[in-house]
Amino acid sequence: MAGFGSADSDPEVREKIVRIYGLDRPLHEQYLKWLGNIVTLDFGVSFQDGRSVSKKIMERLPATILLNVCSLFFIFLIAVPAGVYSAAKPGSFFDRAVTILVFAGFSVPAYWLALIFMDYFGVRLGILPISGLVSSGWDYFSPARKVADVAWHLILPVFISAFTGLASLSRYVRAEMKEVLSMDFITAARARGVGEGDVIWKHAFRNALLPLATLTGLMLPSIIGGGVIFETIFSWPGVGRLMYQAVMARDYPLIMGNGVIVAALTLAGNFIADVSYAYIDPRIRYK
Repeated sequence: MAGFGSADSDPEVREKIVRIYGLDRPLHEQYLKWLGNIVTLDFGVSFQDGRSVSKKIMERLPATILLNVCSLFFIFLIAVPAGVYSAAKPGSFFDRAVTILVFAGFSVPAYWLALIFMDYFGVRLGILPISGLVSSGWDYFSPARKVADVAWHLILPVFISAFTGLASLSRYVRAEMKEVLSMDFITAARARGVGEGDVIWKHAFRNALLPLATLTGLMLPSIIGGGVIFETIFSWPGVGRLMYQAVMARDYPLIMGNGVIVAALTLAGNFIADVSYAYIDPRIRYK
């Protein structure tokens, strides 16, 4: 900030900056002060414009949450039934078709698929927006048109995110369901004359939810933290793109603030997954 030690930097300016940021204090005092600020979500000010890091992140948070919640909704809506049905009908045409789509989702890079769709549907056909959250003049739209415009901008990023994200989830569900369906209590339920639908959804599916709960908990950081590459490609005004801009500008307070939030959300996601185990499987509840 003061010229990084160059010959023309003003020593008085450097001393003032050192005092402002408390860099003249012992290291343990600096750390304790920083830790106290983190507890109150005070991540300091941005090097770029002097604004509060917390406020800059909060401004971008709604766009990131909207994009990722919509993506996760379609991922679960498609991946869970597809994985369950593939496990119930292994080797069927549906199972083979889902397997092909899953391998495609694993293999195709999301950024490459996004560029292909942006070029075809946005540039060549001109039927879908390829960047941003809203159109120009959005402030003058009617409420109904505002909602429609946001939904229109969500189509491409949500589709790309859902297509590449449902691959792993559907495979996890299929593998776990296939293992549960081979257990003795499933055979006993079928022997008692329980309907196949009840066997799958009431008996097997609940026992296969533990890995699903783990994956759901680990998805929490992505809902808030956003995707750096994904949001940058679509010029999405979210936290991920803010992180990219902070890295390019060497805005260290903003980088650290976003990093701390993602780390805290990772811990929170693991904690939520552990707590949910007790509700899914009564056998692991503590007395």
